[in-house]
Amino acid sequence: MALCGFGLFAADKKVVRPPGAEPSASWSHGILVGDTLYISGMGGEDAHGAIPATFEAETRQALDNINSVLKAAGMSAEDVVSVQVYLTDVSTFEKMNAVYKAFFKDPRPTRTTVSGGEASRCGPHRDYRDCQEVVREFMPLGQ
Repeated sequence: MALCGFGLFAADKKVVRPPGAEPSASWSHGILVGDTLYISGMGGEDAHGAIPATFEAETRQALDNINSVLKAAGMSAEDVVSVQVYLTDVSTFEKMNAVYKAFFKDPRPTRTTVSGGEASRCGPHRDYRDCQEVVREFMPLGQ
């Protein structure tokens, strides 16, 4: 388990939950600290718990789930600066990447992609993403 808390102890934390999302006893959909939003990893299940039939549709649903947290915080995909992708099978990378590139426009966030190992415990074609360190305002390049 890794904990991230660089100097956050003095900042106010606000729980961000999309409309209609049920609160969880063990995790938050998002936590807003100042202008930085931390989003929990999201799977590709829809609001009723159904997983789409194709990998591409599941990937898009995972991104839509993340987008709902962004919107609840008054943000959008353009505000995301870092993404972690966990693939259970590296052969699905190109499919994931096509959906990812359609969702995130230039300049795209930084990304780390992990395949196999612990990610394999997630399911047959589950694609979990974790958008981190979302910021409302970017500094112009060169500053």
